[in-house]
Amino acid sequence: MPWFIIALAALLRFFLLNIKPPHFDEGINGWFVDQMVKNGFYKYDPTNYHGPLHFYVLFLSQTLFGRNLWALRLPVVLVSISSVWLTLKFEPFVGRTVCRLAALAMAVSPGFVFYGRYSIHEVWLLLFTILFFYGLFGLWKFGTANYLWCVGMGLTGMILSKETYMLHVACAVIAAGVCYVTNSFSKLEDRRPAPQTWTYLDLAVVAGTGVVLIVVFYSGFFLHWNGVKGLLQAYKPWFKTASEGHGHEKPWYYWIRLIADYEVPALAGLLLCIFALRFKSVSLRYLAIYGVGTLIAYSIVRYKTPWCIISFIWPFLFTFGALVTLAPLRFAAVTYRWIALALFVLLGYAVYYEQTQNFEYIWPYAVILGTALLLLILVSVDVPRMVATILLAWSLGHCIWLNYFRCTTDTEPYVYVQTYNDIYKFTDPILRLAQSDPRAYQLVGHIIRPSPYPLPWMLDDFGRVGYYEKDNMPDKLDADFLLVAQDKIATVESKLHDSYYTVPVTIRPYQDRSKAYFSARIFKSFFPGKWPDFTGVTPAPAPSPGPSASPRQ
Repeated sequence: MPWFIIALAALLRFFLLNIKPPHFDEGINGWFVDQMVKNGFYKYDPTNYHGPLHFYVLFLSQTLFGRNLWALRLPVVLVSISSVWLTLKFEPFVGRTVCRLAALAMAVSPGFVFYGRYSIHEVWLLLFTILFFYGLFGLWKFGTANYLWCVGMGLTGMILSKETYMLHVACAVIAAGVCYVTNSFSKLEDRRPAPQTWTYLDLAVVAGTGVVLIVVFYSGFFLHWNGVKGLLQAYKPWFKTASEGHGHEKPWYYWIRLIADYEVPALAGLLLCIFALRFKSVSLRYLAIYGVGTLIAYSIVRYKTPWCIISFIWPFLFTFGALVTLAPLRFAAVTYRWIALALFVLLGYAVYYEQTQNFEYIWPYAVILGTALLLLILVSVDVPRMVATILLAWSLGHCIWLNYFRCTTDTEPYVYVQTYNDIYKFTDPILRLAQSDPRAYQLVGHIIRPSPYPLPWMLDDFGRVGYYEKDNMPDKLDADFLLVAQDKIATVESKLHDSYYTVPVTIRPYQDRSKAYFSARIFKSFFPGKWPDFTGVTPAPAPSPGPSASPRQ
């Protein structure tokens, strides 16, 4: 079962990894890595709110596998799978069934899979936070030095990943006090910690290692000492952004709505936190208290982006797993199967009729029902397991639907500021020409539009591409290719002289459309049988449709 869960998690995360274009943030992260290649280190910026570890790992991945989307996302995919594996390691603290259900819920979660396929920092924060708590529980139960290393390296990794680690540490401290108080109302079985076998020398070595790693990474491997000071300077702008929102402000109930829309097992786990006093395991009760605390903290913060959800809902997956330990109600096998079958048929019909009314869209729900029925045959016939199976099957179906069919559909709340596939209308001709003729990397390009990411990363191998925002313009507007924002089209076209093929392009939501211009002389093979769409004010003779000419030298 554990290897099946890990294999399922890997399949869902690796399958069609490049199905969606790079996200705005992925483009920025990739561009930072490109700057590392030029500068020799990552220059930490305290207003960026992200630690340096992710960039160095991306640098290694792109060095080994090249500058491509697969290499950009590979490290995060591996980290996401590792988070599922680490969840399985909680067996000594919460029990085999609970940790396996939690790991399975994480493996098939729409959000954990969706953002486990993005090259962003939150997955690193998830992994190191889980490692930190794994170490804490291990110290409480066994008291050995290896768990002290897990605590130290978990905390170090959190600091190296994202400044929001302080929210998690603060909530962990508060949750410890609350958990201690609850013991007065409902006694815990393992309320006394095990004798600690580690020494102060072990503590000094762990702490020293963590400090060295933090200094090494934040100082750009001793090439940018101001980065170490920036670690402390980051908190002032972070608190300002958290309180003001800066364009990403959301209401306090935003996370509850997302959990209800996508993370049904986590929602069940959140509701079960009401019964936290029934958890006799200190680890389960502590996770329930900590999970509610972090949810409250993230709800208070006005700045909210959906990928942050994976940083704090993971404890609810453990309380979801505890569902099977709380309610002992059972039905006879025949009764159970008929009730389950009727429930699934009605559920599938309701979802189909209300949301789609179109047969071509019903199959994801058929997957949900079929998977659930198959799993129900394999588990015992008690009600809690039936409920858990239904929720997991729903989560898997929604995961497949979101990640492989609606991964760029901006009506999905998880698809946030996602780049449209439209961007390939602009980049594909350029990249394909460069693949067939490396001289094309010397083509001249003008990107005249605000917020051009992820294009600076996608086109960074092209050394003669300029980016112009606001009222900035190149001295000579004619180029081998251009991408012009809608409000600049009239100005640009009045100053062009060459002939171009044009294509409308929308990069992402909340932006006006742009127009792509491809030099008729260079790109005519990509528009067979067509005459140029635009001819400048004093044009050179337009070529007739035919074989493509060589790129400019």
